[in-house]
Amino acid sequence: MSAGLARRGIEWPTVTLFGGIYLAFGLLTWWATALPWWLVMPLGSYLVCLHGSAQHEALHGHPTRHNGLNELIASPALGLWYPYRRYARLHRTHHRNELLTDPQADPESWYMLPERWAGLPPVLQALYRLNNTLAGRLTIGPAVSMARFAVSELRDLLAGDREVAVAWLLHLPAVALVFWWVVTVCGIPLWEYLLLFVYPGTSLMLLRSYCEHRAHETIDGRTMVVEAGPVFGLLYLNNNLHAAHHEAPGLAWYELPAYYRAHRAELLARNGGYLALGYGELIRRYAFSAKESVAHPLAGHPKRVSA
Repeated sequence: MSAGLARRGIEWPTVTLFGGIYLAFGLLTWWATALPWWLVMPLGSYLVCLHGSAQHEALHGHPTRHNGLNELIASPALGLWYPYRRYARLHRTHHRNELLTDPQADPESWYMLPERWAGLPPVLQALYRLNNTLAGRLTIGPAVSMARFAVSELRDLLAGDREVAVAWLLHLPAVALVFWWVVTVCGIPLWEYLLLFVYPGTSLMLLRSYCEHRAHETIDGRTMVVEAGPVFGLLYLNNNLHAAHHEAPGLAWYELPAYYRAHRAELLARNGGYLALGYGELIRRYAFSAKESVAHPLAGHPKRVSA
């Protein structure tokens, strides 16, 4: 199958998408103090998550041919805690499909090496077991993700990784811009923005990623498809068709559905039928039971390389 289309000129659907996100975010935050929290939270979390999905488009070369311009368009840090340039670097590493789920090589893997898992104190094992259920991933998962990421980034900074330092220096004005607008102009307390926008928006991102990959003997068998409806399809910019995205990472979000329909039978045959018919099915399956163990479950898991 094709690895994706060659880069073209300006992709106006994606430009319009970014413009719509920023306009909607501006309007919602402007009126947020006059609206009830139960309305602000679902709208705010949806926009933060949708912006994260749009950032994913940008790091894959959309909506222009120029990575620097794409970064500029995507860089306002609506979610605050994840520098765009770090996301870009780590996610491109994640797209080395032969290393998917490897705890030492895939930066988006939730698995641990069995020996590391065995050495954790019981309280941390209990925390990670809870986090391995879908209910846990949506409730404590954002805090766990942020803590893991902060520890990893601090380790790299202390080791003198200049690329990490530059990414965080670039992230500071992106955060300052959002902070100025949200807190200074719109008068939303920071704690309220974190509670109504950032934390639940991160939960929605983790809903998408919960089942995207699994430990499997074959490369193709590691990546899932969720055939979601239009609300979640838009929220995740069709990245829920994840096997199609890993097969053709250069395709824009609005091209993925047609590609998936054309190759559905082959993709599902190759991934062993790793499919869910919507996120409701995932909730029914895994709300209170783990998809897999925290320790990587294969005796001979993918090639291990140094982190």
